[in-house]
Amino acid sequence: MSPLIGVIGRSDMSSPPTWTTLRGNSSSLGSSVWAHSSVGSKTIVALTGIILLSFLFGHLLGNLTVYMGPSWTNSYGKHLRDFWPVLWTVRIILLVAGFLHIYFTVALWRGAAKATIKNVFRTHIQTRLFNRTVRLSGVSVFIFVLFHLCHFTWGLVQPAHAHLKTPDGERDIFSMIAHGFRNPFISGLYILGLFLLAFHLSHGVGSLFQTLGISNRKFRPVFCAAGYFIAWMLFVGYTSIPVSILFFGLGADFIR
Repeated sequence: MSPLIGVIGRSDMSSPPTWTTLRGNSSSLGSSVWAHSSVGSKTIVALTGIILLSFLFGHLLGNLTVYMGPSWTNSYGKHLRDFWPVLWTVRIILLVAGFLHIYFTVALWRGAAKATIKNVFRTHIQTRLFNRTVRLSGVSVFIFVLFHLCHFTWGLVQPAHAHLKTPDGERDIFSMIAHGFRNPFISGLYILGLFLLAFHLSHGVGSLFQTLGISNRKFRPVFCAAGYFIAWMLFVGYTSIPVSILFFGLGADFIR
């Protein structure tokens, strides 16, 4: 039998790609290309930034229960543990959002670095200094978040205070926070970390609106001002806790 006839007559020959397969592959390829384009990367960074910013507001509201007393703070922590499926869902969303935010931010940095090499004579020193400062603050914020997790979530920084119990056997979160921020070094690290976070947000929130196409030249100053206001409002809210504990004795009558 002729080799050609044998090949044509084979029943195990793979079928040619259908229109559906080609369209699916094209759609997948298009999504990947968009995500790794400058516009796509900036959009992903902006959307994940909104998720992380929303968490900062919710987390702040929970932290401010320290001004209500131990029962409020410990009850808040107990409710979080009781609704652990919701808690872990939020944690997974934050983990994915944080990873994507960092990944595509680094991709944008690398792309900007290549563009800078090609256009080195057209790059302004002030712009380069600004970009480097924002990058440094972003890296510092990442380190600060890891420290915060090691401190209050995993109890590795001050283990003696991480597992305190209330009289009814529940975890005494209020005492853990109060003990932690009575240490000047710990409070200083938090204030520094929160300052870097606010600096990062003050520039990121303003550019977020522009990336999503909400801002324009006319309203850009308004959105930039809103970004600064949001960032430093969060800074004041968060830093008020270590400052109140360290300098004004908040919670001194209740800690164990």
